[in-house]
Amino acid sequence: MEKAKISTEYIKLDQFLKWMGICGSGSDAKIIIAEGNVQVNGEVELQRGKKLRKGDRIEAEGKVFEIE
Repeated sequence: MEKAKISTEYIKLDQFLKWMGICGSGSDAKIIIAEGNVQVNGEVELQRGKKLRKGDRIEAEGKVFEIE
């Protein structure tokens, strides 16, 4: 599991996926999320604007991240 430290209150899911290198653009993030390939805290997440906060766990493309 990779730790991802944010300095703001939250980061949106699509921005997070771009930041961590899971996808190259917002449109790629939209597709990955819409296809149900992303989980937040063990649940499939279909909202690309989902706000991720410290303690959230994200699974995508076989990788696991935790927000710090």
